[in-house]
Amino acid sequence: MATFEVESGAPLMGEATVHPAKNAVLPIITASLLTDGALHVPDMPELADVRALCELVGECGCDVRREGDGMTFQTRTPTLPSSAHAMRCTRASVLIMGPLLARLGSARVTMPGGCAIGQRPIDLHLKGMAALGAEIVNRQGFVELRGTLRGGVIYLDLPSVGATENIMMAASLADGVTRIENAAKEPEIVDLAQCLSAMGAQIQGAGTGTLVVRGVKRLHGAVYQPIPDRIEAGTLCCAAAVAGGNILLRGARPEHMRALLFKLQEAGTVISEFPGGLRVRGKAQWPMEVRTMSYPGFPTDLQAPMMVVACNTPGTSVFLETIFENRFMHIPELTRMGASIRVEDRVAVIEGGYPLQGAQVGCPDLRSGAALILAGLTAEGVTRVEDAQGHIDRGYERFDQTLSSLGARVRRLP
Repeated sequence: MATFEVESGAPLMGEATVHPAKNAVLPIITASLLTDGALHVPDMPELADVRALCELVGECGCDVRREGDGMTFQTRTPTLPSSAHAMRCTRASVLIMGPLLARLGSARVTMPGGCAIGQRPIDLHLKGMAALGAEIVNRQGFVELRGTLRGGVIYLDLPSVGATENIMMAASLADGVTRIENAAKEPEIVDLAQCLSAMGAQIQGAGTGTLVVRGVKRLHGAVYQPIPDRIEAGTLCCAAAVAGGNILLRGARPEHMRALLFKLQEAGTVISEFPGGLRVRGKAQWPMEVRTMSYPGFPTDLQAPMMVVACNTPGTSVFLETIFENRFMHIPELTRMGASIRVEDRVAVIEGGYPLQGAQVGCPDLRSGAALILAGLTAEGVTRVEDAQGHIDRGYERFDQTLSSLGARVRRLP
């Protein structure tokens, strides 16, 4: 639980270094279950989701060691987890399925937790495992899988990131060749494939709609550094577009953020790219139209922060959310701060440019919480974001300190 107090202040100035990506490190942690060798990640972010997943893989027999900024994982003898609580703490818990099934010949999972932003069933994960030869049994409160895996052709009805990752990890140790059609293309998919390749896997096509995995007998340990967090970088870009100023984001990968950067540039924000990062200057000036889509489209995780940009920009902006049906939970909180937003189904129409007022608001999910802190950067008076469930710490490492280092007036209340 945390409360963030925000006051409007000067434009943001200075520089910040983007942390490793939450959505990249989580599957890499579960990939450590595929080998008895040590997998070392030199820089691991301090996030609640990371801690929760480390607890879960620890229950699966993984020895987890924090070594300064990095972490080492080694699973000499994998076991099935005994605690349903650990599996409910984070959505990424479902990613133990593929590694345990491939390594042990059996796996057990419950329905995972995370933000209540919409239906995120695991049926595509299960269909993928069944196509690889797994037998699936539904028990009271959990799902059991067992069997010897063999290669196969799998078509995903949707380009699910989690299902692509789970199937890719399982197929790495399956007998024969696996072909995943309509695979997710996100940078985190490419990153996991590169990590698995460093461990000895044979994977082709990562980042395209067709992934081909040739199973090997065993994987070995490796040292692997995950990619920077494009969502954290994008949230900070939106902060600059809201508050104005001139910030340098070291480590940001513009090639992973094209949809967001183009929209910010269309709105009048100045973006400069250079080797090793990017610079954001000036407030957004014009309204926008945003449609969330699977990568390389506009990311749903940046819809809420970008909506705050629209609230501060004169004119009518339109947002269409196509990924999750319940991803507008920040809107009631923004209207409490004086935003003019009307919603019909998955379309939100924002009449921007009206001054926001500081208020006490709740934090319904991870990205909404970050967006509400951004809203407080220009709101008149004091904004208090009550994060009773600790959502923000799940995905942003010391977010208040990062913003404060850029000149924002944000503090975490004791």
